[in-house]
Formats: sequence, structure tokens, C-alpha cells
Amino acid sequence: MIRLTVLGSGTNVHPTRAAAGYLVQTDQTFLLDFGPRTLSNLITSGVDRHSVTHILFSHFHADHFADFIPFFFDAVIFCKYQGGTRPPLTLIGPRGTATLMGAMMTTFPSFDRAPFRVTIREVSDRSFRIGETRITPATVTHAPRLHCVGYRIEYQGHAATYSGDSLYCDSLVRLCREVDLAVLDCSFPENRPGEGHLHAGLCGRVAQEAGVNQLILSHFYPIAERYDVCAQAKQYFPGKVKMAKDRLKLRA
Repeated sequence: MIRLTVLGSGTNVHPTRAAAGYLVQTDQTFLLDFGPRTLSNLITSGVDRHSVTHILFSHFHADHFADFIPFFFDAVIFCKYQGGTRPPLTLIGPRGTATLMGAMMTTFPSFDRAPFRVTIREVSDRSFRIGETRITPATVTHAPRLHCVGYRIEYQGHAATYSGDSLYCDSLVRLCREVDLAVLDCSFPENRPGEGHLHAGLCGRVAQEAGVNQLILSHFYPIAERYDVCAQAKQYFPGKVKMAKDRLKLRA
């Protein structure tokens, strides 16, 4: 079983939702993205934040990684001054991860002497394992000159996909092929589309073409909530459709 908790279902500055972030629990405990305000939801989730061993970033727009900064500083303080311990931490992301994270580690005060091992890893479109969990990254189309990836998670015969930020593209459809759960970027309603993101109708199209079991719409700009995005997605996909909300717990 894959357990997934929505830590943030909104965008950068949203009046009621945290930005992008998801807690995944298999035989491992890890995060998919870590946007603003998601750390507070992680703390209230009941999962020890110091048990997180891997953070997988889809890309480095601020709404997908900003809460990593207080999370990491807190981990350093916890281990250095509060008698705490934590396992090694691995930071995984697309091309550019090593440059950005390396600069952060050497520039931010106290980041360069963390009392636990930190590994930074860039991924291409090739599967890898974290314990018994298989992770498949795939390049998706979002913004010019920015490498962005979605992730497919497979564990004990179950599968879930997280799109990150994406337009409709063949690689996203392949990443979602026959998954139990697909969490897709539904930034906009179909009748009010925006640049660089899926809208509700395209989310339904991806789910239908990929043969998804359940579609979870997420990453909402406020305008998306003024329309029935679930109904818009269902025009293309007859399966289960749900609108994500912060702290929603899902299983695949």
C-alpha cells in the first residue's frame, strides 16, 4: 500500500491552501515537493518530520521548495542543540538540483555543517529504488529553460503518479499509465486556462488516456475554485475524481 497525505493543494500565495507538497509512506517516508506552508501541515500530520529520509523535488519554482529552508534549519538545530538524531537526508531533483542545493548549503548560515549526512542527487528519466519503493522520474513540459519532472511511485503492486507542474505531454500520460492514483496539476478551470499548467479538462484527458483508477486534482490557483473542476474533468474521464484539500489522506 502507498499512503499519500496532501500537505499542500494550492499555489504560492493562496488564501486558504498551502502550496505544493505531499507526504508519501511506503517502506520509506519521503516528500514530493515542499512548498510554502506545507511544513506546518507536516508537523500536524502525526508523522515525525525528523523521520523523513528523502525529498523529491519536481522543479525549483519557489512554490515547490520554499519550506525546505526552515525544515533543514530546524533539523540542524534539533540535532546540534536539542539532543536529537535523524537519519541521513537525500535531496533528489531534476537537472540543476546540485547547483541550487549546493549553493544553499554553502551560503545559508549553519547549513554547511549539518550533523547528519546530506546527499544531493540529480535524476534523469530513469527508475531507481529507495528501499523497496521504485521511483520513476519523467521529464514533463512546464516552463522554458527549466527542467521539470513528474514522479511515479510503485510499491507492493500499487502505483501512484505525481505530475509536478505540467502541461499535457506524452511523457505525463506514460507516467500515469494504469496507476491506482494520479495527482495532477489542475491550476485552472477548463474555461479559464493559463500558461504552463494543465486545466481540469486536460487532467481528465490524461487520466482517460492513461487508464488511471482515481484522479486527484490539485495545485489550485484561486480561480479554479470558482468552477466545478471535477465536473470538467469528468467530461473526459468517467472514473473517480476528487478535488484535493490540505491534509487529505489517500491510499493507492
